[in-house]
Amino acid sequence: MTESALGEAYLCRQPILDLQQELVGYELQLQPSSEAVSGNGSANPAMLICAAYAELGVRSALGRHKAFLRVDQDFLHDDAIEALPAENVVLQVALDRTPDERTLERCRVLRERHYALALSGYTGLDEKCSPLLPRADVIKIDIQGKSTKELQELAGPLTRLPLKLLAQEVRTREDFARCRDCGFQLFQGYYFAQPELVSGRRLSASQAAIIQLINLTARDADTVKIEEGLKRDPALAVNLLSIVNSVAFGVSRRISSLRQAINVLGRRQLQRWLQLLLMTPAGKSPDASRTPLLQVAALRGRMMEMLANQQRPKDAELAGQAFITGIMSMMPSALGLPMNEIFEQIALEQEIVAALQSYQGILGKMLALVECYDSEDAFGCDQILSGFLGTGLDRNVLNSFLMESLRWINSGEAAE
Repeated sequence: MTESALGEAYLCRQPILDLQQELVGYELQLQPSSEAVSGNGSANPAMLICAAYAELGVRSALGRHKAFLRVDQDFLHDDAIEALPAENVVLQVALDRTPDERTLERCRVLRERHYALALSGYTGLDEKCSPLLPRADVIKIDIQGKSTKELQELAGPLTRLPLKLLAQEVRTREDFARCRDCGFQLFQGYYFAQPELVSGRRLSASQAAIIQLINLTARDADTVKIEEGLKRDPALAVNLLSIVNSVAFGVSRRISSLRQAINVLGRRQLQRWLQLLLMTPAGKSPDASRTPLLQVAALRGRMMEMLANQQRPKDAELAGQAFITGIMSMMPSALGLPMNEIFEQIALEQEIVAALQSYQGILGKMLALVECYDSEDAFGCDQILSGFLGTGLDRNVLNSFLMESLRWINSGEAAE
């Protein structure tokens, strides 16, 4: 794929979760820009996404997570597919027509070479899907507009087969629950990021302790006071010491006191860590590579930081504010509280508040861009990018920032 072809599209990702609500992979696709839609591009979408996989370094960016890539029955026969790493991808074939013998043989060969196959567009046992079922690892069913009874009728006959059922277009936690009860094992969509807001919700004791520490850090309180706050929560204290002493953090000698750990980590990094920790589900470690909501928050923070560095390379303060803004944009989903109530509890700089409240300033502009990108709004992205003319920021750069951010998260650096 040429640079110009990639520059006409946004790389979109749809998270895929398992029954434990942990990330197993992403469906990746290229969303054409408004310019490309109005043009007459003739490039094969399947060929483009496979080429993008290589050009953008998707394999290293996703780490242990799978990439679900759409390939049509024609492109299935292209030798270019076998340049993709079998252990890292799932080839997603649409059930748009009855497969011929050549297609069935190709699927058999790909399975022998350890490629996983997913069938999308399943609407029931018919001549289009029945021949492919023995070769399928995953069956995708679009659940929108379907009653629970209809889902049971579709899923029932498949639950006895050695394959997994993937519910597509899962938009709410209620969708997840009914699909789970119907026998689905995989779930695609951003339902986990939809906030269930309850005004005045009581926060847990650990959340309240973290918020207190965030406020002490944001107000540049004396290290002794921050240390005292950490001592009141032994789990937090141990977590901090383990992070600072980790090999990845690169300290030359072992840190044995909380005061040393605070000084080594630094105030801004401590604030980042505490805010990510605040979003971590109870009983889980702050691992953004496994926890989907935490990954979205860390991804937004990192992309915002990279945008700030690209726009104002020497402005370290803006980069720090950008990261915090990205994380905070997901806080209502994590805490179940309206943003205005979160502002009452967490001390934030005015520039961050203005960005989160009404997209004001450079932080607000970057947040609007990242949110449009997250929601696969190509038209909205194009509009906002037009305001960055002359800065070097374009679709290509945005796509590369996404991959670099995912790589950062899956390397474990987000938790440190």
